[in-house]
Amino acid sequence: MKTSAGILLFKREKNTISYFLVHPGGPFWKNKHSGAWSIPKGEVLPNENLLERALTEFKEETGKTITGEFIELNPIKQKGGKTVYAWAVEGNIELVGLSSNTIPISWPPKSDKIIEIPEVDEWEWFDSDEAKKRINPAQINFIIELEEMLQRKQ
Repeated sequence: MKTSAGILLFKREKNTISYFLVHPGGPFWKNKHSGAWSIPKGEVLPNENLLERALTEFKEETGKTITGEFIELNPIKQKGGKTVYAWAVEGNIELVGLSSNTIPISWPPKSDKIIEIPEVDEWEWFDSDEAKKRINPAQINFIIELEEMLQRKQ
């Protein structure tokens, strides 16, 4: 089964926590928003360090390097069976000037035609309620777990 690793970037402003999410590029995702957004993440190769892969994916999907105190979250399993490992980190990233790598896909599906698409075509900060509506349903657990941790620390 496939495994991915990613970063849940968050920031606190007054009593609000906001989350940085990415929207997948390409024609399949074009008009899908509810449940389509994700943490920046990518597939892990065998024997690869999970946090290093998460940081590499963040850079590939935003063009930016992220640093800070990484908080390991419990892995989740997405509907398709993929296991996702994630680390939360508090920080801020400006939405201007972000860029994503591109990937080749077969489009239309199962055709011989290959097109290049950006891996990510939108980046956005969402408050907790909106993030939970936008994010892949399985990834909501990352937000819930982090918010419970932050509550306990208060």
